[in-house]
Amino acid sequence: MWADALIALLKTAFFVTCVLTLTSLLTWQERKQSAVMQDRLGANRASILGIRAFGLPHILSDALKMFFKEDYVPPGSDRLLHTAAPCISLFSVLMAFAAIPFGDTLVMFGRRVELQILPVDVSLLFVFAMMSLTVFGTFFGGYASNNKYAFLGGLRAASQMISYEIALGATLIGVLLIYGTLDLAEAVRAQGTLLWGWLPMWGILLQPLGFLLFVTAGMAETKRVPFDLPEGESEIVGYFVEYSSMKFGAFFMTDFLETILIASLIATLFFGGWQVPYLEPDGLYLPWGPAIPLPEVLVVLLQFAALAAKVVFFCWFLLLIRWTLPRFRYDQLMRLGWKFMLPAAVVNILVTALVLVLIE
Repeated sequence: MWADALIALLKTAFFVTCVLTLTSLLTWQERKQSAVMQDRLGANRASILGIRAFGLPHILSDALKMFFKEDYVPPGSDRLLHTAAPCISLFSVLMAFAAIPFGDTLVMFGRRVELQILPVDVSLLFVFAMMSLTVFGTFFGGYASNNKYAFLGGLRAASQMISYEIALGATLIGVLLIYGTLDLAEAVRAQGTLLWGWLPMWGILLQPLGFLLFVTAGMAETKRVPFDLPEGESEIVGYFVEYSSMKFGAFFMTDFLETILIASLIATLFFGGWQVPYLEPDGLYLPWGPAIPLPEVLVVLLQFAALAAKVVFFCWFLLLIRWTLPRFRYDQLMRLGWKFMLPAAVVNILVTALVLVLIE
């Protein structure tokens, strides 16, 4: 029992530390990436002992500013909900990471352990359940602020997330039909199967339309450009307008954590997750050459590095889209979700099911 608790604690501490570190780096990456795209220098003024280090000290500066700013609660607001809203959003998205597999298995304390904080048979359903709870944080934040613009932002966030969660789930049914499991770890293992003896059976090859629809719906779930209607500065002020200090920081972190979560799901479901082509638990087996034996620890490190590289790449890709496309109008947003994405997802399901029946 104590060994199980220690193993769970070690897995949680390791993965959460990696996720929160990447969240901090994304605050810097967004500034630098947008600066490079716009041909300017970007954030570089903050320094530690005179060392600017490409603007990385801005991460520490932001954290200190958030901690020491006044925690303002507007008069007439619901103090309990106003405080609980950012906690709900942050807690929900962090819990969703518990079901993301970051490796295959590893022997720890004499037992073989799944490299997944919460190894359950319905891990994909768990992720979607936790993601759906974040809408309560955004809505409560707008409702409890006693501000009509914040309330309008909360309503927009709720309607947008509900609309696109339907499309988000429907786009994955084709993947579930192919791999036959709701367990993300098993779905990753299934993608290690080789087609024609050399091509990994990644989801992007089998579900290209599902991939495009999932990326689009996932971007809408993060509430970032071009889907940032809940916080559109030119129209409304947003559901977090009455927030400051670390309460605003929690909402800010939630947006980046959702970006990392969507990038993790893209990597897990469509790009093999921790899979490295031809890498087996005991070594590298090339289709055209001899096997290269590797120690288990090195294999696990390579698997984690593969997942990390894929997640970082898709975080970069989502930021690239964020700084490229303009914001949708609200009617365009709803039309895209209900009149295009949902029907396209249904067509994808029908075509996938038909192909599977014909193959069998």
